[in-house]
Amino acid sequence: MKATFLDRATIPPHIDLTTPNAIKTWENFDNLASDEIINQCMSSDIILTNKAVLTKDIINQLPALKLICVTATGTNNVNLDACRKNNIAVVNATNYGTASVAEHTLMLILALSRNLPRYLESLKTKEWSKSPFFYHYAGQIQSLAGKTLTIVGYGTLGRAVAERASAIGMNIIRAEQPDAQQIREGYTDFYQAIKQADVLSLHCPLTEKTTNLIDKATLALLKPSCILINTGRGGLVNEKDLLAALTSEQILAAGLDVAETEPPSPNGTIWQLALLPNVIVTPHVAWAADDSMQRLINQIMTKIEDFVEHRPIDNLAG
Repeated sequence: MKATFLDRATIPPHIDLTTPNAIKTWENFDNLASDEIINQCMSSDIILTNKAVLTKDIINQLPALKLICVTATGTNNVNLDACRKNNIAVVNATNYGTASVAEHTLMLILALSRNLPRYLESLKTKEWSKSPFFYHYAGQIQSLAGKTLTIVGYGTLGRAVAERASAIGMNIIRAEQPDAQQIREGYTDFYQAIKQADVLSLHCPLTEKTTNLIDKATLALLKPSCILINTGRGGLVNEKDLLAALTSEQILAAGLDVAETEPPSPNGTIWQLALLPNVIVTPHVAWAADDSMQRLINQIMTKIEDFVEHRPIDNLAG
């Protein structure tokens, strides 16, 4: 059997990728261009992709293809309908980065509540040395104990964040979906939930309904002291509306690990946000702890072995 990894460079080289014995030919490309996929994969039984797009047209022209492995959780880069029609199995990786994302989220919450960007900036100009006192006060600092964390999207990641935030004394509110006809037990109406938030953290999937979930209208409902955290998907937040809310001090701060477009253009709004003293931007790395990436690869290799040995797999196209 032949396997081809279309964008191996999305996984750092120090992460071990030990190929299954049943795979006789394994081919890695750093980031194969879409117009080269058909030529390079004509004889591939298995394709691995992180973000490389496999369209209906591409899939229909790969006669040997039997399995697609998405080295991520989201499968929006693969045409699943075409896979079903061509009897191609599709698997993804799940729950490999829960701890990493939850820890990154908590790091952003802590850093912004403690006004860390301002304090780090003050050290660059040695403001502490100029202080007449034993300490240098560069700006307001908040404690998190007793504050309210509203979580939008209470799945595996949302629960992991809640567990860690509870450990430092935060109160947790689970926001119901905005268009819900009924409020589930343990949940709070979406609009009431975000109004109460001292910290609002987004962990829901990006869908047509959740695109621009946080926009001018919803930002207007937040407390002026609210911190917004997005380690979910960039499209959940309207970046231009967020920029306006932050520059007008409508909300206190924001921590963003994702952008509306990735990678963002050099002129993207995310870079204007990154320049603000009350914003921390990280480049979609919340998931990327070494142990998380190794779990991801190990999980995919196991699924390949299971497929080759005709053991049951979670076929997303089935």
